[in-house]
Amino acid sequence: MARSSSPELTLHEIWKMLWRRRRIIYGSVAVFLLLAILALMASTRRYQSIGEIQVQKDSTSSLGLQTDGGDTPSDALEENMVLQTQARILQSDSLALRVINELHLDQTEDYKEKWGPLGWVFGLLGPKGKSDPKGASLDNSPHRRVQVLKIFHKKLTVKVVDGTRLIDVEYLSPDPQLAAAVVNHMLQGLIETGFQARYAATTQASSWLGGQLEDLRAQTQNLQAKVVRLRQDSGVFALGEVDRQGKDQVYSPTLDKLQMSTQAVAQAQANRILKGAIYDVVKTGNPEMISGLSGNTILATSSSGIGSSLTLIQNLRMQEATLQGQLQQLSAKFGPSYPKLAEIQGNLNAVETAIQAEVGRVSGRARNDFIVAEQTEQNTRRDFNADKSAAETLNNKTIEYQMARQEADQSRALYDDLLKHLKESGLLAGLHSTNISIVDPGRPTDKPAKPVALLYVFGALAAGLFVGSAAALLRDLTDSKIQDVLEISRELGATPLCVLPFQKERAALPRGGNIVASSPLVRLPALDSPRSIFVESLRSLRTSLMMSRSGAPPRIVLVTSPLPGEGKSFISWNLAILFAQQGKRVLLCDADLRRPQLHRDLQIDANMGLSTVLTGLSSDHGASALIPLPEVPNLSLMPAGPTPPYPAELLSSDHMETLLNVWKSQYDLVLLDSPPILPVTDSVVLSSFVDSVLLIARHQKTPLSALERSYQLLQAVPGEHGRKINVLVNGVREQPAAGHVFYEYPGNKFARA
Repeated sequence: MARSSSPELTLHEIWKMLWRRRRIIYGSVAVFLLLAILALMASTRRYQSIGEIQVQKDSTSSLGLQTDGGDTPSDALEENMVLQTQARILQSDSLALRVINELHLDQTEDYKEKWGPLGWVFGLLGPKGKSDPKGASLDNSPHRRVQVLKIFHKKLTVKVVDGTRLIDVEYLSPDPQLAAAVVNHMLQGLIETGFQARYAATTQASSWLGGQLEDLRAQTQNLQAKVVRLRQDSGVFALGEVDRQGKDQVYSPTLDKLQMSTQAVAQAQANRILKGAIYDVVKTGNPEMISGLSGNTILATSSSGIGSSLTLIQNLRMQEATLQGQLQQLSAKFGPSYPKLAEIQGNLNAVETAIQAEVGRVSGRARNDFIVAEQTEQNTRRDFNADKSAAETLNNKTIEYQMARQEADQSRALYDDLLKHLKESGLLAGLHSTNISIVDPGRPTDKPAKPVALLYVFGALAAGLFVGSAAALLRDLTDSKIQDVLEISRELGATPLCVLPFQKERAALPRGGNIVASSPLVRLPALDSPRSIFVESLRSLRTSLMMSRSGAPPRIVLVTSPLPGEGKSFISWNLAILFAQQGKRVLLCDADLRRPQLHRDLQIDANMGLSTVLTGLSSDHGASALIPLPEVPNLSLMPAGPTPPYPAELLSSDHMETLLNVWKSQYDLVLLDSPPILPVTDSVVLSSFVDSVLLIARHQKTPLSALERSYQLLQAVPGEHGRKINVLVNGVREQPAAGHVFYEYPGNKFARA
């Protein structure tokens, strides 16, 4: 027998599993909802008070002094660090202990240590610490302090509002007034903590600054004394006036003397150059060149003696020229023997001699003047160098003075600025003691914040759905019973002949009364609700059964099931009635010789039946044991009769085969209601004599392995009549998710099971 592979676990398959086990999910949700309701009823009502503070931008310096920063934007990371720091301070143990001590929270019911199983177990396993002293304060009781702080922090919530400088402080308490008081004490404690920290820092900084100012003042005085001393040593005198640049006007004799020396050196150098030039010309001894010096006013006037000599030489040169002209004129006119020529020649010689003598005198005088000019220059330059050295010494002293003065001015300015801030720090320490302001104080509320009913309900629904779904999937995966009709096709390789909807089997009527009027048959769906879904499905089964065999329809049908309680007797009754209503002659035989049921359904005691026929007590092939049913014409019942000692031997005998052949000739259809297959072998034995087997399995009750085993046992029995084994699934409830949908005619007046 071919068996198909297992289906993939798709979302559709999971949904089908959940739908099949929806009762588990419903039960789980109901349990969790009940637990949520109980938890809501048992929970203590807690009120929440919310306070909000604003952390303003800190515009003070490290000394608590106002700076010029104003409200300039700062780095976002720095802003976040400030907010997180304030939030951590609100969550600190020190502030919590302060509030607990102020409000005596450790004496309230909420802060009493409660017994818990986990804490008790951990207390046994863990090391035991030193117990708290009796009557000690909270600060001196480590164990009690840890417990109280743990409870306090559990009830406290501090949140930084994103994108703002706001911090929310929330506290839960059974007393709304106490919750508001805790929040307000937390906010006020934060402000006071910041005030104390800032004031202490400012006071400490001011004290330190005062000590530094004393040192700075002494340093400033020393620098000013140094400036005065350097100014006195420099020889520079202040005139008490300032120039256009705002600088002090001063007078320095050394600088004036250096200026005069500089001018004297320049004059001496110029005089020496001039005397040297005259001396160079005079040294040539050329009267013409020497006389030419008289035409230069600068050279001629450089020395009075030389100037006179140059004038004399020039006059003598003019006389010489005159005499030479006369001599040449008279010589040309009167000849060389003219007596006056000798006189003129004598005068000319005397003039030339005088010129030469004067040139000598000029040369000596020019040389002396040059030597004097050189000496004068040397003396003047020596004086200049001395004045220059004195000026350089003065310049160094002036530079030292300027540096000392600048340092003294800076020290004085720093001293004055710090002294001003020191005087202001006391006032500013109070004005800028904190940058925290309360936006909303904690107020008592009228409605409790916890427990949240909707949260409990939705949480219970979510938990119930999750646990229920998990349990449903686990139950479905571990359940071996038939859940899906398609499983039969996959496991057996055979498609079920029909699927019957769930139908409640009605109990038999009480004894007494007319058998026809009170017969339980009138309570069967085939008679009581002919247009019901169950009966319509039976009609489909009837049609499918007649067409299940190739060739002629089956004449003998064995109705059985793997296990008891799967509805085979109930289906046999209704199916027999439907065949009889079709005009067929139908015999319903109770072949369950161990626990017969059909005659009990009619509330009769059958002393004769199939067992008596098979044991030979009846020679008419059971005609005398048949029970006709007036409610359904063409339908007869063969009861099981008394219980024999060996039912399987009777059912497998030749007499049973002969009896079936006789019934086959007398009736159009013989239905054998046989016992279950797995407990006993009776049905397996009977299956060799029939044309068709109707193997009934109940949905969500019959294990798939039991159905598979029963099907294999029936297949293993050889048949001579072309026997067909048909599987029927009974008791299927309508499940649209699983594809189990049944239809009915409009106007049916019955409720679905």
